[in-house]
Amino acid sequence: MEEIKRFGVSIESGLLEKFDRYISSNNYQNRSEALRDLIRKELVHNEWTKTGEMVAGAIVMVYDHHRHEVVGRLIKIQHDYNSIIISTQHIHLDHDNCLEIIVVKGRLDKIDELSSKLKSIKGVKHATLSKSTLGKNI
Repeated sequence: MEEIKRFGVSIESGLLEKFDRYISSNNYQNRSEALRDLIRKELVHNEWTKTGEMVAGAIVMVYDHHRHEVVGRLIKIQHDYNSIIISTQHIHLDHDNCLEIIVVKGRLDKIDELSSKLKSIKGVKHATLSKSTLGKNI
């Protein structure tokens, strides 16, 4: 286990009150735990600002599976990007809607390109890219 370091932080009382509310509403046990998580979040964000970095994430989409051209286009695009797609999961939400989760790992610019192509398909109701990290820099 990595050594724990302690340090002091000076913060305005109003900001600290907001931070304490954030801690409570997000079920953190203490300020240190919340602060560590926020620092990691910023480090992951920093990775995603460097286009050459290797990153990981998930593209989550909801679409109408009755629109047959949607399914065909989604599959074609995914085959075009198979080098960065690790896994996919397809879930039937109801009679009309499907949710698809595409786990990706690769260069940021390629992942952004794939995400943009998928969400721009007519019939895709919602798509979002959840950004994560390979964990090497945090």
